[in-house]
Amino acid sequence: MLKGKTAVITGSNSGIGLGVAKALAAEGANVVINSFTDRREDHELAEKIASEHGVTAKYVKADMSVDAECRGLIEEAAKIGPVQILVNNAGIQHVAKVEDFPAEKWHQIIAINLSSAFFTTAAAVPGMKKAGWGRIINIASAHGLTASPYKSAYVSAKHGVVGLTKTVALELAETAITCNAICPGYVKTPLVEGQIDDQMKTHNMDRETVIREVMLERQPTKQFVKIEDIGAMAVFLCSDAAAQITGTPLSIDGGWTAL
Repeated sequence: MLKGKTAVITGSNSGIGLGVAKALAAEGANVVINSFTDRREDHELAEKIASEHGVTAKYVKADMSVDAECRGLIEEAAKIGPVQILVNNAGIQHVAKVEDFPAEKWHQIIAINLSSAFFTTAAAVPGMKKAGWGRIINIASAHGLTASPYKSAYVSAKHGVVGLTKTVALELAETAITCNAICPGYVKTPLVEGQIDDQMKTHNMDRETVIREVMLERQPTKQFVKIEDIGAMAVFLCSDAAAQITGTPLSIDGGWTAL
């Protein structure tokens, strides 16, 4: 379905980003994965994707907190082919009361979670217009639609991502370029797996109790969203069937935002 198209996925050497990259590659897209590190294993991830799916895959180091590197990522990816799919996934988290929230963490979260999506989008849109087709997918969060205490920067950034999504969609409404946001609840990533073990020790609970009563307290299905679910949604948003879906936050949250 996506053969010959080039996709950039930010923050994609693990977790959701890597899952989306694999899903797009399985549909024939050439993929550029990214993070701020430059390890041999990062490049091996791209090599594995290329080998498994018969596509071109490349790893590009870029710090998503730096606007010039965000733009540079798109420029580097365009050497493979016009960037027609952009998935803004890079993100970090920090938890603290507003009065205790470190200023440097606020700036870093806003830069990586929100500003990077603006800069990569601004860099990618001209090429999409020239190609006559494009898909911009922003990985927001249930926290882009609702809030939780102690996450002021993250919630602000993710609400901003939803607003940016709507604005870009309206600006591009008369083109064949769509812009949407995927808003997951808790996703079972390696990072979350580690948090489960920590919570078991903290609360002196077994694994299943921690998952149901602590981790998934606000997720009515009491089940984690799977990385594969988000990859499948991204693939759908790149399909012709989704051509009239734009400016939309799409929840995959087990009913969280229905409460």
